[in-house]
Amino acid sequence: MSIQVIGAGMGRTGTMSLKHALEILGYVKCHHMIEVLQNPSNLPYWNEMHEKRNTNYEAVFKGYTAAVDFPGAIYYKELMVQYPDAKVVLGVRDAEKWYESCLNTIYQVPKGAERAAMEEAAKTDPQVKNVLGVFDYATNAIWNGIFKGRFDDKDFAIQTFNDWTEEVKRSVPAEKLLVFEAREGWEPLCNFLGKPIPETPYPRVNDTAEFQAKKNNKFSK
Repeated sequence: MSIQVIGAGMGRTGTMSLKHALEILGYVKCHHMIEVLQNPSNLPYWNEMHEKRNTNYEAVFKGYTAAVDFPGAIYYKELMVQYPDAKVVLGVRDAEKWYESCLNTIYQVPKGAERAAMEEAAKTDPQVKNVLGVFDYATNAIWNGIFKGRFDDKDFAIQTFNDWTEEVKRSVPAEKLLVFEAREGWEPLCNFLGKPIPETPYPRVNDTAEFQAKKNNKFSK
């Protein structure tokens, strides 16, 4: 197996919906940050990617035929070299709405008392310790990496988001790139990938309310 679709869109651009959509279209399985949280044994590979921009791709993506969301999206250029036949989907959305969504979801996990509680639990629970390792990776690679520790600066974060979009457009050959917004639904995605349009509606999952509900349920126990 090899990666056939690379998602280059940042988190909170409909990446979970895109993951489900690609799996409905037959790209099983599709890698997403949720897989890193569920299988943190692969975290050393992502730390290696962060440090060296290279790793054991076969081990990371064993059983996967697509990859969307962070952390894979951070390394879309490296993935294009590793998987030259793959097509690239760049998820986009209104930058203001994207910022507010990030600010109220992934940027908040974990902080303050929640972080302290998890650190205490990690002393006796290896699973919590592993999850903290994933969050630490995200801090290094995303918040201190892509956003240079300045995500709280809204104007800077939005400019970084917009610059990212333009860099992807410049870096990916036009015939291999789809600039895609989730609200467009199946048609552009299926046309780009050469797949028939499913009868089921395009997935709509993991919006801000759903994310917060899951987070509160998981970390309030």
